[in-house]
Amino acid sequence: MTMKGRYKNMIKKTLAIIMATALLCQGVFAEETPDNSLGKEAIEEALDLANISPEWTYSEENDSWTMEPVTAVANAELPDYQGVSVCVPGAYIIGVDTDGDGTADETSGTAKGNLVIDYEAQVTSTNGQVYSAASSPVIINTGAAGYSAQENQTASSSYAAEGYINVSCGNRGKQSTITGSDGNTVYTGDAPCCLVDQKNAVRFVKYNILLGNLPGSVDYFVSTGGSGGGAHAVMLAATSDHPDYYVYEAAAGAVGVYETANGEYDTSVTIGGEEVELSDGMWGCMAYSAITSLAEADMAMAFEYTLDPDYSFNTEFQKQTASYLAAIYMDYINGLGLSVSEEAAGFDLNGDGALSDKVALTIEYDSAGHGETNGYYGTYVDLYLAEFEQSLEDYISRLAYADDWTWFDADGNALSDEEVTAMTDSDRAEAFLNGWYSKGSTGSGSSGGMGNHADMGGPGQRNGRNDPQGDGDFPGDGGGFPGGDDARGLPDMDMTEGFSGPDGGAAGSPEDMAGEAGMTEEVGTPDAGTTQSAGSSANSSNYSSFEEMLAAYEADIAQIETGDAYGNNIVELYDPTRYIGAEETNDPTWTRILMGASEGDISMFNSLNLQVAWLNAGTDAEIEWQWNGGHVPSEIFGDSLPLYVDMMYGKYVEGAVQVTKEAAEGQSANGTAEEADGTDLTGWVSYDETSGITMTLSGVAAYRTAGASKAVPGFDVMDYGQEDYVFGSGEADARHWDQYVLQVFMEHADELGSLFNN
Repeated sequence: MTMKGRYKNMIKKTLAIIMATALLCQGVFAEETPDNSLGKEAIEEALDLANISPEWTYSEENDSWTMEPVTAVANAELPDYQGVSVCVPGAYIIGVDTDGDGTADETSGTAKGNLVIDYEAQVTSTNGQVYSAASSPVIINTGAAGYSAQENQTASSSYAAEGYINVSCGNRGKQSTITGSDGNTVYTGDAPCCLVDQKNAVRFVKYNILLGNLPGSVDYFVSTGGSGGGAHAVMLAATSDHPDYYVYEAAAGAVGVYETANGEYDTSVTIGGEEVELSDGMWGCMAYSAITSLAEADMAMAFEYTLDPDYSFNTEFQKQTASYLAAIYMDYINGLGLSVSEEAAGFDLNGDGALSDKVALTIEYDSAGHGETNGYYGTYVDLYLAEFEQSLEDYISRLAYADDWTWFDADGNALSDEEVTAMTDSDRAEAFLNGWYSKGSTGSGSSGGMGNHADMGGPGQRNGRNDPQGDGDFPGDGGGFPGGDDARGLPDMDMTEGFSGPDGGAAGSPEDMAGEAGMTEEVGTPDAGTTQSAGSSANSSNYSSFEEMLAAYEADIAQIETGDAYGNNIVELYDPTRYIGAEETNDPTWTRILMGASEGDISMFNSLNLQVAWLNAGTDAEIEWQWNGGHVPSEIFGDSLPLYVDMMYGKYVEGAVQVTKEAAEGQSANGTAEEADGTDLTGWVSYDETSGITMTLSGVAAYRTAGASKAVPGFDVMDYGQEDYVFGSGEADARHWDQYVLQVFMEHADELGSLFNN
């Protein structure tokens, strides 16, 4: 090539980089036909914050710098939904360089430019862990409530005092639309775009940390979210670095995912002239009410309902569908060949008095011998029962952290302050199991609610616990929701789909809760924002006959199984159990899933399956089913996201502080309630100081179904519902996707057809 030709190419390349950067900053990439021609160098130039010069705002109150959202990819289809915002502790920042000379020009207020980072500065968290600008964990808030789109939003200052970097990212969802060349509306953002947008945000932040544009450690990323966001927090951790998503990441113009000439992918970025691998992986995950895996959700919920012979279905169609789905779930679990180490799970499943074995997890059936659970038993449900016993035992063991309860004696008389001060753990356990109490806010784990996810407590307080920033955005902590602003990162939508469980002591008894479960909502499409509840007496509002519904089911699933534009089954791409422990997955070091034990949005078997998969993959995986907690439960009794992150950091990072939970001081003054309103659990729960809590599987099943608020099929797959947003198409915002439900419908068409809408 001549010198003139090289010069022309250099000019062309430079102009391309400038155009890419300008378009990125303005957020005006073409929506209908994204430009996939940008190469590695142009993408890296465009996504380098040093070239973007974002706007930063300092908060003196919270001592933090917050970046206004910028687009996180080079080929954004919907820039307002594919962006990222970052909030960093002020201690790590000298100021903002506004003229590019490397020195801080602004140390307060709002300024456009680049951060000047002090890598020597340290922050000691409220739990005593020590972080620096180079070692700070990075919290990725996964929104996507109801699996829906989330517009870019400003990251909150929730974790500035903890020394963490806080990240908020937007994502597309099936309600997202663009206008096609023919002028018609086109639905876009179908699976796995929601998850991929979050992966791309992770890559963007990690890339800019490596460049020195942001503080934080690329090794300690933690995903967190609630409900649909909790599902995506799990998905982000479960699918870390798996190449199944590279084609989608590359199509969006993500940094660090470039298709090569031979059809493979280069996942490196250029840092200081050296090629460095860039990961979208997580170190840890804190998920609150993770509504996943959807692929098994209907049959898992049906199985849970079926364990309770006394559960009253609203229609015979629902009852029969649940019965058939439960049988399929047994075959499904047994076909997986699951097993678990007793030591890893923490339970003696074979009853030999030791935790030394690896036990096969199976479901068995004997209608005569196990009529109390409709015939089902086995080691798999033994593990489920053990987790429930542990959840109640954990709750009781932490009652010493309650500081505003009212305690009573067996005759209903309030204890004196002196008697409350003298209560032992055994005394509190006895009182709780007998219902001799009235809860205070420190024991109410339900942050959700019918109608909205309202905060509990005013500024500076989250459910009786301190919020150092006063902005109320601790994920899962006393009512705060992951993500920050506006309903804690959840878009405005009808949240009445889930019964949140009790907010006092009235939800320990299955019988006491039975009347609460039935709600009567109209069924609609995702655009309508409505969902089918357990109280619905109509099996379908969209189809006049079973045959019509079955035909729609078959057509939708056939389309999904044909594959998307890349030949992939989008439902399989949203099944975390397919990726945990897979050869090409970079599994996280630790995970924690907090579910409300009485929530009805998903079966507890789903989180159990995730834990088993992660334990077998070598991940330190914990699940907690918070007793009486509702959908997206609060952290209570002194627990919090920062505490757990700090503990994991101390456990797995060499030289870090070994953080332990601060000891309870104990309650010194009784509350002011006039009478006990706790629930007597002694009819199906027993407690011994040595052996702990024991309960019956049938009792647990009744407890669970009393809080159920979903119809069967559990995720509204007949008439669609919010969880179907992700499985739409270019023409529709939702479609049927559950192959197991279709199997039941096809195999039992004659019987179910006669019961449908009857």
